[in-house]
Amino acid sequence: MAIKVKHFLFLLPICFNISVLTSQASAAESEATRLLNSRTAEFDKNIIKVSENVYTAVGYGVSPVSMIIGKTGIVIVDTGISVESGQQIREDFRRIVDKPVAAVIYTHGHGDHTLGASAFIDSPDAQVWAREGFGSEQNALGEAGIQIQKRRGAMQAGFQLSKEQRVNNGVAKAYWPDRKADVFSADHNVAPTHFLKGERQKLAIAGVNLELVSATGETYDHLYVWFADERVVFAGDNFYKSWPNLYAIRGTQYRDVRKWANVLDQILQEHPVAVVGGHTRPIIGEDKVNETLTNFRDAIRFLFNKTVEGINKGLTPNQLVDYVTLPEKYQNLDYLRPYYGNPEWAVRAIFDGYLGWFDGNATNLFPLSDNDKAERFAKVAGGVDGLQTLINQAIEDADFQWAAELCDYVLVLEPNNKQAMENKADVLTALSDNILTATARNYYLSSALALRKLARK
Repeated sequence: MAIKVKHFLFLLPICFNISVLTSQASAAESEATRLLNSRTAEFDKNIIKVSENVYTAVGYGVSPVSMIIGKTGIVIVDTGISVESGQQIREDFRRIVDKPVAAVIYTHGHGDHTLGASAFIDSPDAQVWAREGFGSEQNALGEAGIQIQKRRGAMQAGFQLSKEQRVNNGVAKAYWPDRKADVFSADHNVAPTHFLKGERQKLAIAGVNLELVSATGETYDHLYVWFADERVVFAGDNFYKSWPNLYAIRGTQYRDVRKWANVLDQILQEHPVAVVGGHTRPIIGEDKVNETLTNFRDAIRFLFNKTVEGINKGLTPNQLVDYVTLPEKYQNLDYLRPYYGNPEWAVRAIFDGYLGWFDGNATNLFPLSDNDKAERFAKVAGGVDGLQTLINQAIEDADFQWAAELCDYVLVLEPNNKQAMENKADVLTALSDNILTATARNYYLSSALALRKLARK
């Protein structure tokens, strides 16, 4: 049996009046919520011994921090999301070995991997390594004057939500950073001093022999670290236990899905016995690593190739998400469930990344404006009152996506319609309870929160 990409949504057999929607949804835990809750142990605070001289701190923030012990010092791979969490990790690392930090290595420029760096810098002589073009993703947005991704990032992460509303972030515990949405920025407090400029470079630091390898995937400034002596790879965000975030709904430049799969293939060719991913706990054991990374690579490559196949058939993005199916074996693997990224988003991103916004349908070369569409649909429905009747029926039928879209028609025509705001907030809340992808869940709930605040002004 093949699983349609579009149907990574867990639906409960719900049919109830909107007035009791929220209470009943919370009383009966959905399958999506149950699965997310089952992930919580993955983010327990702990320091894990990965190999003889490698230790990884998990659960202190949202991304692991690793220590490689050398003869005269230590090397830190990624530094976490904040100085505060970095200080805790540094203190706990000292209990294992009290040696100075000779170098810090950033796998990529996202703030949840870099902003704790100052906690690890013991001297001005410490090297700070990154790939050439470090921070390019966010820099490109900033240079263009685009700032909205910060607000969308806060919504995706659920920074405005209560503890009761957030289960976890799919690949990390729920976290409320002081910098809020700026956690995604390239405003690094410890800038790199050394850069990987080619495809591969050998380093000898503090008696540790390492290789830095270019690894375009989640970001164009990505690298992975290969510690050959103990066969440990530090993959950064090119691997974690979830369907990967091949597209981030906060808004990003195209993430090269084909190259991402190729990087995983390259990592496999190193024959590691342990892999430290960008989020979640390390995978240890050669057979387990090989099986996991192989499935991870093959699933990504399958989705890319199937999407290209559909594109060449002339399918639009909306048609593609029905056309692209994942083999059942990938659906049944917990580390490929869409806890964080979502396959449907990846399909759409691949289309847009290669062909842009036009879907190939001539009708959509110059489409009607949202206002024109809303006016014409309202006329067919019997005005705004007719639209409201359809909304009520959709809610009664638990057809929440359709209800949300109908609410949008009303809000285009009457932006201050408080009933439509409340209705949309309620149906987004219902949708959130039945979606496994934590970023989508957070975005639903954050949007609902904003609508309720606006409706009650």
